[in-house]
Amino acid sequence: MKHHQLKAFPENFFWGGSTSAYQVEGAWNEDGKGPSVIDMANHVEGVTDFKVTSDHYHMFKEDVALMAEMGFKAYRFSIAWTRIYPQGAGEVNQKGIAFYRSLIDELFKYGIEPIVTMYHFDLPYALEERGGWSNRETIDAFEQYAKTLFENFGDRVKYWLTINEQNMLILHPGSIGTLDTSLENPQKVLYQQNHHMLVAQARAMVLCHDMLPDAKIGPAPNIGVIYPASSKPEDTLAADNYAAIRNWLYLDMAVFGRYNHIAWSYLIEKGYDPVIEEGDMEILAKGNPDFIAFNYYTSQTVGESLDDGNDFSHTGDQHEIVGEPGAYRGSVNPNLQKTEFGWEIDPVGFRSTLRQIYSRYHLPLIVTENGLGAFDKLEEGDVVNDPYRIDFFKKHIEQIQLAITDGVEVFGFCPWSAIDLVSTHQGSSKRYGFIYVDREEFDLKDLRRIRKQSFYWYQKLIATNGEIR
Repeated sequence: MKHHQLKAFPENFFWGGSTSAYQVEGAWNEDGKGPSVIDMANHVEGVTDFKVTSDHYHMFKEDVALMAEMGFKAYRFSIAWTRIYPQGAGEVNQKGIAFYRSLIDELFKYGIEPIVTMYHFDLPYALEERGGWSNRETIDAFEQYAKTLFENFGDRVKYWLTINEQNMLILHPGSIGTLDTSLENPQKVLYQQNHHMLVAQARAMVLCHDMLPDAKIGPAPNIGVIYPASSKPEDTLAADNYAAIRNWLYLDMAVFGRYNHIAWSYLIEKGYDPVIEEGDMEILAKGNPDFIAFNYYTSQTVGESLDDGNDFSHTGDQHEIVGEPGAYRGSVNPNLQKTEFGWEIDPVGFRSTLRQIYSRYHLPLIVTENGLGAFDKLEEGDVVNDPYRIDFFKKHIEQIQLAITDGVEVFGFCPWSAIDLVSTHQGSSKRYGFIYVDREEFDLKDLRRIRKQSFYWYQKLIATNGEIR
């Protein structure tokens, strides 16, 4: 649909940026923090680990001042579970509480709204040793962790995200190096873990509404429109299958409290259906999120499964494998350009994704990740020119405004990432931030913060509430 007159972005739109604790904080074993599955994972050879990252733990005041200089209205970050509970449960680490209080205080100093992700991939290793999400005790541990966060930060944090990209944890468990390859039936185990995470999420949402009636809470999956590889009806059906398994399974449960029927039929067919204990569905029905946060990087394309052993294809940086025999076959979209890491760039698909989510759930939306990873170069005179990133954001932000004009309720845009951090797959070489961090894979150098060209562009965009692009 073409619009001759576009609606303006809402007056109090949350322009901001995002990070995650394990990718930006560093200080992995300082001040009482316990190890997470990320700290203990097998990292990609030739890529840095997550021990120092961007050292945000020690430099957060400088980082927040730079965010304020850009004009951030909101900052979406995650709390490291193991800074609060070093063993996942038990005794609270007061130094961890103090750090996040200081960070939140610093944000309030500049009028920046904190948007807190409770769990961003970094499960406490002590819980993993006891079975991780396969163990129902982890549900209880997450609920207690949530209660502690609400008690300590609920007076200042009004926006909470439960679990970051739960669907990616299930669909691509090897991407963060924590998949147990010795499992006899890993998919069966993963979907049992998924069920436990869904129950834990619902419990956290109920607890938030009970403890913090003025706060808002929602899920934060990775959602993207799924295209059929052709107009062939079988390809359209395959795209519908994949959309249900990748997208709607997670959001239908969060919003409606029930399993998506197509996804459930897939789980039954494959023998992946989880054990559902008494009371699970009752608590799942009570979650009732206040909004939906979602991460969008690209769309995906699939065709009819030929079930011939060749249904799988790589997408993005080769860590995401798409395809499921009997359900859909991974494909590529010849109409899209790609980043230097192989991710298809699809701004129009962003608009379609916004429209699909809102049409299905009629809840306010906030974009909590969207961005372009690139090999940014530091030039003489502390100059970082990244016009490719500016172009990427221009096109995607234009599509947000078009979606708003379509009638979609969007209240924020927090792209990935506020500052350079360590990418899950490509380490510090793959940069996403508006702020350059002067380090290399195995040379920390001085970790100096340097404003990129995109920093100044985003500053102007925020100042005009999205008018200057």
